[in-house]
Amino acid sequence: MKRRIIFFLIIFGTFVLQTVLGNLLPDNVATPNLLLILSVSMGFMRGKKSGMWTGLVSGLFVDLFFGNVFGLNALLLMYVGYLSGLMYKMFFDNDIRIPMVAVAASDFVYNILFFVVSFAIHHRLKIGAYLMGTIFPEVVSSVIFTIGFYWIYYWLNKKIVAGELEEEQSPWLRR
Repeated sequence: MKRRIIFFLIIFGTFVLQTVLGNLLPDNVATPNLLLILSVSMGFMRGKKSGMWTGLVSGLFVDLFFGNVFGLNALLLMYVGYLSGLMYKMFFDNDIRIPMVAVAASDFVYNILFFVVSFAIHHRLKIGAYLMGTIFPEVVSSVIFTIGFYWIYYWLNKKIVAGELEEEQSPWLRR
């Protein structure tokens, strides 16, 4: 239960930070998708289930406060977290290249699917303008922010895992 509360607070803190960062950055600078970085990181570090739940809760926050189609962000981020969790066995502590590539690919696919559902259904088919004006700048900014945020999430995950191991080894909690 303690771990779930900690993860909820991490997700909520990342959501607030993404919202504040979006308001602080100039209009011509793309806002990184910190919740996508979190979903990819948790899936990559903790596995499919954790990545999926992180993506689902992250997406629900976005849908509740900013979404046009309720559940779209939750569904897309849930799949991002799940698919990132498939790379769990490739997790190496000091290698940030794989998470950066995973964030870039996930952000690109996320935005393409978001475009298809949100805009293409309404016959707004200017994919070139959306690619150049939204998708590519967001992918670049997300990859740049992955460098810093991945290490923060790695450190938090390391602390959580250490706490879980300590609780398992405590003589007071053994059955």
